[in-house]
Amino acid sequence: MIEGLLDQFGEGAVLAAAGVLTGVLFGAMAQHSRFCLRAATVEVAEARFGPKLAIWLIAFCAAVAVVQGAIALRLLDVSSARQLAATGSMSGAIIGGLMFGVGMILARGCSSRLLVLSATGNLRALITGLVLTLVAQASLRGALSPLREDMAALWTIEGGQARSILAVLGLGAPLIAVCAILGLLGAFVLSQRSHVDLTRALAAAGVGVAVGLGWMLTFAVAQVSFEVVLITSVTFTGPSADTLMGLVNTSDLPLGFGIGLVPGVFVGAGAMALLTREAAIERFGVDTPMERYLLGAVFMGFGSMLAGGCAVGAGMSGGAIFALTAWVALFCMWLGAMATHVGLSRLLYRRSLTA
Repeated sequence: MIEGLLDQFGEGAVLAAAGVLTGVLFGAMAQHSRFCLRAATVEVAEARFGPKLAIWLIAFCAAVAVVQGAIALRLLDVSSARQLAATGSMSGAIIGGLMFGVGMILARGCSSRLLVLSATGNLRALITGLVLTLVAQASLRGALSPLREDMAALWTIEGGQARSILAVLGLGAPLIAVCAILGLLGAFVLSQRSHVDLTRALAAAGVGVAVGLGWMLTFAVAQVSFEVVLITSVTFTGPSADTLMGLVNTSDLPLGFGIGLVPGVFVGAGAMALLTREAAIERFGVDTPMERYLLGAVFMGFGSMLAGGCAVGAGMSGGAIFALTAWVALFCMWLGAMATHVGLSRLLYRRSLTA
């Protein structure tokens, strides 16, 4: 079937369609579940283990279960994925992850959450996301790229088995898939104890399924294509930058998975918001100062490119294939976000005492 589609439409169009399909599913499920890493880190920083954490854990465990289950069944091989095969940067994962964590607290959402919210009519998220994308592009190929490259070169790690946590520990995909399923059940129990609506909990699982779907679709195309096809899944900073720059710089936008993913997420999230009557125009206000959001966008744009991915690209897609740098980046995102939230809370409290 895929061979026929490739013969008729070409690799670019098929990959773009796969991106749209994955994006629509991710966007709709992320919007309905209110999936958000920032919200989960805030709960943990406040020593609360409630609905936001449950939603994130469901999504993460579902992603790991689907991806590792597919690997165990030999439906997927991620050994050639960039997060595992290419040389990685531990310094980039640490510094970039910390920066991203700081940024998503300041901007009240990570790159994926900003894209989802902008589809619902949130103009704060739209403006912040555009600035994030421009900074990411500058960090990838523009004026900020030399600084990013110097920071990434401080501590590197070879690709291959050295970058795979499972290879280092000698663990197999079947065991990890079983553990992820058990973790998923535990996360569902936490969601019910936290009074999360069942449809939202199931939608959170759908977020994880979308991550697995992205890996499997790009792998399926790579298996039958005569061209070299990058095996990848859901990530936002790079594809958002490529999409924006492609629209600005050329009338002939090169097709690929990322080009389809971004508009797919926007459509899926927007459709879900309209269906559930949650779409509403939201602007900057006194309690939502623009400068704080834009500063967060700068931190996230540079941090995500330095870390090798955003909260979803590194944290979910990279985490699901157990890339070492992805797990380090995710840990540092949590650390940076929690520290920033605690610091801001103390600062606001002191200001209230002196007001």
